[in-house]
Amino acid sequence: MAYVICEPCVDVKDAACVEVCPVDCIYEGEDQYYIHPDECIDCGACVPECPVEAIFEDVEVPEQWQSYTPKNAAFFE
Repeated sequence: MAYVICEPCVDVKDAACVEVCPVDCIYEGEDQYYIHPDECIDCGACVPECPVEAIFEDVEVPEQWQSYTPKNAAFFE
């Protein structure tokens, strides 16, 4: 998994990240957006576009939001 969208996105769903993704790997869920781990090309274009700073590299997800890594993966199962 390359990037993970975390708690700040919940119920915000701004979609700026979706607009800049060159491979359309960001999908809308019921409460937030999710990045498809197999489709993401690790370009990072979405990170600076997120107005609530909710997108992190999988290895840099803050400790308080670690649960969003498996939540993201489960969305695509």
